[in-house]
Amino acid sequence: MAPLGNLIRLSPLQWHELPRNIKLEGYIKQSSGERLYNLGAATNNDSSAASISEALDQDGRPKLTAFIKEVLDQAKEFIDDTLSSTFREESLKSSPPAIGQVRLLSLDITSAQLDKIPWLKSKIPRQPPVDSLKSGEAWFARRSRHANQSQEGTADFSEFDYGLRIDHSEHEREYTPDVFDSFKVLEWDLKHGGEELVLEEYSHITMTIYEMCHKLPFPLLPRVFPELVVTAKTGPFSFIVVQIPVNINSLQEAFYSSGRNLKEGDTDVKRKSPVIGAYTSVERCRIGEDQSIEWTVAAASNAKGSVPMWTQKLGVPGALVKDVGRLIKWISQRRKSLSAGN
Repeated sequence: MAPLGNLIRLSPLQWHELPRNIKLEGYIKQSSGERLYNLGAATNNDSSAASISEALDQDGRPKLTAFIKEVLDQAKEFIDDTLSSTFREESLKSSPPAIGQVRLLSLDITSAQLDKIPWLKSKIPRQPPVDSLKSGEAWFARRSRHANQSQEGTADFSEFDYGLRIDHSEHEREYTPDVFDSFKVLEWDLKHGGEELVLEEYSHITMTIYEMCHKLPFPLLPRVFPELVVTAKTGPFSFIVVQIPVNINSLQEAFYSSGRNLKEGDTDVKRKSPVIGAYTSVERCRIGEDQSIEWTVAAASNAKGSVPMWTQKLGVPGALVKDVGRLIKWISQRRKSLSAGN
């Protein structure tokens, strides 16, 4: 198995661990003014140091293209290697109205395994997070296959692409009943002279920060998950979506994490004081050798607050399965709407 990556983890990325964005710079300048990453302190290996140095700017911030490529590379490796070789296969479930069954998988990553990650010696270095190193990460995954056809109970590839890659967070809000808001905080401009950014096999790339807001049953408070969302095509009939938790608590562009929602929210639920949770996932959709569509999702989360982790672990697999049917239903409704000319 390939080593675990340091970026797609349950511990949130910090501002200074993100590529430059004009909306972040004012907050970054309020820091100590020192280099945000000390290359000499991280490694004595010349080749490793050179690789890391090429990925960072003069202030120790990750360069945009190097950061995006490393996120996508780690995501692809996680799906291709870690999931296939280390996740335990669990039960098969159905998710109406989707035709076919959904395979559940799981993996507990221990604190000892996380401690072995080369946090500072990876291509994009980051400080080892204290929280997850103590508690580990509980990952769940699902894999489903669908006929590549625009008909009831399934969808063709273009419909999956539209629902999952294009405007990923906005569409997730539309087909997930307990998501009451998807607030866009930041977006990176990835066009240079009008040309789309292409990084080797990755094209149609986007990178944004969203606050995904979930209602929980009374008396629990709403949960807000601030996420860095990176999407890309990995070929004509394959794409990948990555979500990484990010700490934006004091960023005024944020709506819920900053507390602006308490006064500016336009509904009762949006004005509630939420609990800030953490969620990370890797999602891939592709046409397989048998011409069916394979949709794979692996995720780890922590709703925090008063909900114990053992309770959360009981609920996550079911939610993952339900999302399959929810997307297929949403696609079907959109298909009918388009056919009716609405």
